[in-house]
Amino acid sequence: MAGQNQRLNVVPTVTMLGVMKARLVGATRGHALLKKKSDALTVQFRAILKKIVAAKESMGETMRASSFSLAEAKYVAGDGVRHVVLQSVRAASVRVKSHQENVAGVKLPKFTHFVDPAAASGGPSNASPSLTGLARGGQQVAACRAAHVKAIEVLVELASLQTSFLTLDEAIKTTNRRVNALENVVKPRIENTISYIKGELDELEREDFFRLKKIQGYKKREIERQMANARLFAEEQLAEDLALKRGISVGAAANLLVAGGEKDDDIIF
Repeated sequence: MAGQNQRLNVVPTVTMLGVMKARLVGATRGHALLKKKSDALTVQFRAILKKIVAAKESMGETMRASSFSLAEAKYVAGDGVRHVVLQSVRAASVRVKSHQENVAGVKLPKFTHFVDPAAASGGPSNASPSLTGLARGGQQVAACRAAHVKAIEVLVELASLQTSFLTLDEAIKTTNRRVNALENVVKPRIENTISYIKGELDELEREDFFRLKKIQGYKKREIERQMANARLFAEEQLAEDLALKRGISVGAAANLLVAGGEKDDDIIF
């Protein structure tokens, strides 16, 4: 596993051990939350992908229908209908507005279409769309307009889905990178640091225990030596008391023995 032999450069103390354990709890909790976020974004990502596939399939049919309706309008009303439409329309009646949707903390842009009532009714400067093709081909022009409005709706929906798709793709990549970093780098590094601190603390505890045993052994030997000296002194005192009771002290007897052992020069033998 990546980061197995890595650890943080910390001082091995009990306080730092508590700090590392708290950081490990936070990293574990953050990893779980990011994992849930990644799963939620993935579900939304797949749902949007299905909608994009369906929208692209319907877009082909819608664009084909709008192209055929334009060809029919040109055939019935003539090529001059294009100039009539351009002159009668000054502002777009179908407009697009954007808003944001929050999905698991990720803001997805959404586009919706709406019809401007002022532009649809002709307004002060626009001609009414119902008057276009009044001479001939009015029905085909209206059908062409409806087909193209439907095509615009499908394109706006597809643009919204693709924008959300790309945004979700980047968010999922970022979230997965964070999940992998926590799982493969941060958590192993903190766990290795905790193991290092525990090992150092155990080593310090063993050193203290060995030191205490040495001190206790020294104290025990010192007490035994003092007790032996005390017993020797007590025996000497007891012998001194007995000698005093008999009329001679142990020191005087020792002096006589020493004096008797000396060589006298006047004695030949």
